[in-house]
Amino acid sequence: MAESRALPAGFGELEVLAVGTVLLVEALCGLSLNGLTIIAFWKTPELRTPSHLLVLSLALADGGLSLNALIAAVSSLLRRCPPSSGRCQALGFQGFATALASISGTTALAWGRHQHYCMRSQLTWSMAIPLVLFVWLSSTFWAALPLPGWGHYDYEPLGTCCTLDYSTENRNFTSFLFTVAFFNFLVPLFITLTSSQLMEQHSARSSHLQVNITRPARTLMLCWSPYALLYLYAAVADASSLSPRLQMVPALIAKTVPTINAINYALGSERGNRGPWQHLSLQRNKRD
Repeated sequence: MAESRALPAGFGELEVLAVGTVLLVEALCGLSLNGLTIIAFWKTPELRTPSHLLVLSLALADGGLSLNALIAAVSSLLRRCPPSSGRCQALGFQGFATALASISGTTALAWGRHQHYCMRSQLTWSMAIPLVLFVWLSSTFWAALPLPGWGHYDYEPLGTCCTLDYSTENRNFTSFLFTVAFFNFLVPLFITLTSSQLMEQHSARSSHLQVNITRPARTLMLCWSPYALLYLYAAVADASSLSPRLQMVPALIAKTVPTINAINYALGSERGNRGPWQHLSLQRNKRD
């Protein structure tokens, strides 16, 4: 049986309860919506296409991110002791790998849709499978680097889950931070923004209305920029000067990504194409 612990520094009883509740809601929404997307692919043969493989990959990444949030939520609400050092490294790796896979997956989808709508190039299995493999292998590679020592995983301010340690100002942290930020945030953001802008221009010229053109880029900027700003601040100043409550805000914002992505990609559609949830609903209606 897990032992309860004292309140973490900088948090009151009500604040710990509030953060745990928010994390729980985010986790359950993300798990249920992305789980529904995965079930739709499993049960609907029409969705087993190269373009929908990218959506499935994103749903798996976001499901993993929601699972990480669920662990943090349960630990917060039950006031469990912080995880051991080994478990902290495992949680940090799992959370970081799925976060990177979510960012890269969003970028892959934006690029794939740009190729389809602007270049008139149909996404094939020979393109989709290597793209998905690259997303997961690249994310796993970057998330594994802190384990041998380039970067480090440590407890979040609430002490219930683990993330990249930004409390120590040294060259190891700074070099890892800027390298990861460039390849896993700035480059994906540039590709997503460029693809979205080109699709928007193409849509205006062709007079075709398409939904969800700029939402992926806005999601990346709004949901992941707070984390990027926090780490940038930690690289140039003392992160301990920020209150622990303020340091938890980027994590809470980022945990909304699985729900937003599920709504963007599984419910919405372009040019009247049905999303995975709509396909699943049609199958149930046929059986009834």
